[in-house]
Amino acid sequence: MAFPSGHSIRAQQWLSTDHGRACGIIREYVPSAQGGAHLEGIEVARRAVEAASERLASDVVLLDVSETCNFASYFVICSSESDRQMGAIQDEIEDALKQDGLKPNHREGTLDSGWLLLDFGEVIVHIFSQEEREFYQFDELWSQAVLVVRIQ
Repeated sequence: MAFPSGHSIRAQQWLSTDHGRACGIIREYVPSAQGGAHLEGIEVARRAVEAASERLASDVVLLDVSETCNFASYFVICSSESDRQMGAIQDEIEDALKQDGLKPNHREGTLDSGWLLLDFGEVIVHIFSQEEREFYQFDELWSQAVLVVRIQ
């Protein structure tokens, strides 16, 4: 059974068992939206954390929200000290993940709003100004999630 390039190899193997017949639930077959290599959600999240850290984001947090959220598995939350740094963090994350063939499914916010959101499907990246992060108390809102990484 042939699949277009960029689809999950694991899914191809899973679907090709039992002589090419699909033998399981179809949600296991997840194509990459941009045709790039498939990365697990945790790998995408870790690359986003590394990219944010490269641009000196402060208080970088990786949360596993899979048990408390029905639209994502991981949140990456970080803060910036200026609009310029916020844009640099966004660019670095997008560039790092673009190298793996991933682009955000959706973007929200503007630099002057103090909150940017990048939706990579399983992974949602939140880039806050320090003031907006304190105002929205986003970390407290998701306090039931499992803390995976915190870089201060």
